[in-house]
Amino acid sequence: MNELHKLSVLLIDDEAAWLNGLSIALERSAGITDIRKCNDSRKALDLLRQKPVDLVLLDITMPHLTGDELLPLILAEYPDLPVIVLTGINQIELSVRCMKLGAFDFFVKSIEQDQLLAGIMRAFRMLSLQRENRHLNDSFQRQRLKNPEIFSEIVSSDPQMISICRYLEAVAPGPHPVLISGESGTGKELVARAVHQLSRPQAPWVAINVAGLDDNVFSDSLFGHLRGAFTGADRPRPGMVESAAGGTLFLDEIGDLSHSSQVKLLRLLQEGEYLPLGADKPRKADIRIVVATNCNLETAMNEGRFRRDLFYRLAAHRVDLPPLRERRGDIPLLLDYLLTAEAEKLGCKVPAYPRELPVLLGTYSFPGNIRELGAMVSDALGTHESGTLSMRAFRAVINNNEVAISTEESRAKLSFGDQLPTLQESGELLVAEAMERACGNQTSAAAMLGISRPALSKRLKKKISS
Repeated sequence: MNELHKLSVLLIDDEAAWLNGLSIALERSAGITDIRKCNDSRKALDLLRQKPVDLVLLDITMPHLTGDELLPLILAEYPDLPVIVLTGINQIELSVRCMKLGAFDFFVKSIEQDQLLAGIMRAFRMLSLQRENRHLNDSFQRQRLKNPEIFSEIVSSDPQMISICRYLEAVAPGPHPVLISGESGTGKELVARAVHQLSRPQAPWVAINVAGLDDNVFSDSLFGHLRGAFTGADRPRPGMVESAAGGTLFLDEIGDLSHSSQVKLLRLLQEGEYLPLGADKPRKADIRIVVATNCNLETAMNEGRFRRDLFYRLAAHRVDLPPLRERRGDIPLLLDYLLTAEAEKLGCKVPAYPRELPVLLGTYSFPGNIRELGAMVSDALGTHESGTLSMRAFRAVINNNEVAISTEESRAKLSFGDQLPTLQESGELLVAEAMERACGNQTSAAAMLGISRPALSKRLKKKISS
């Protein structure tokens, strides 16, 4: 408990005797000395604005502003601040409501002091982990990258993503093409823009999605045409290669390029020149080419759909972006980033969200990756009305879209061998699985199992005692 002396705590209760007794107990039993007391709930927010604290202990039953009325006001301004609710014996239902509003935990006032201190210790550990995560993220960005500002929109503390950023810093200054592969929604264009910013930041950036372009449209888009090159060409039109002169040309969905267009792109890469439609002489091109694809180009080569010589030209430098399901540790960072960005677009305050939300999102496979998470955030914020962001919109998407395991895998998991487990054993297995998926969070685990948090707590206590 000696670590708790680092905590600063605000006690909010209208009973002066209770405030004094609790502050003395916290100081004697836990060594907490930075304790402030508030016996008028209307003054609580002003006290927090004057000097923020690490933890709030909040009574439910108070005049003026009750605890359940004050809680969302506190979390709206301080979404990361853990608030422990203190309640009477007959107010359990109200306490559960506070948990849904975003309270960290709740305790009955008549509870043993050791249990309350254990709850405060859990809050302290959560704070320590949050600060450590922020420190790790800052150190990744500050110490391991030479140009962290270039990657500000690539929100990650994942070691694999940091390695990719460092690789880009090393290869970006050169003239060779960069091939970026990854599933849809993983941020390929953000990476391409980072390459441009690292190599030719003052020069033009030109991007085109080549999926579905036939050969004529591709040639005209990239290389342009002269007046009279075809019927209706009453004036010359510069292509994207000319528009990107000295800068970067980004070709998205390169795996969908037709064979004839592949030949023309190969000539541009090999000879550094191109031929506008209607021209007799080729023109020189001074551009950096970056391409992206969500398909497997090696498979496309083996099936004869993509030229090998073009692939080897494009893959001078190659980056494979991991899907979001392989970097789940980034979900809380991305959630905060996307919420802030979307709130700015809508001109509203960034809402708090339940602690269970990142845990819930961590159980989802995200087939649409970061783009799908962004759509979830946009939808949830668009329908947001209360002080704390509702999990309803997120749950709806997950319930509708997630197919966690195939039928064959389900059958394999339900293969019990010669002896079936008892109902009690099956229940224990389900509880253990839910607790593992919820990273130990009882509220999220209870939601997965379709039971109340007290019911789950009772099952866990029964298992420990047995």
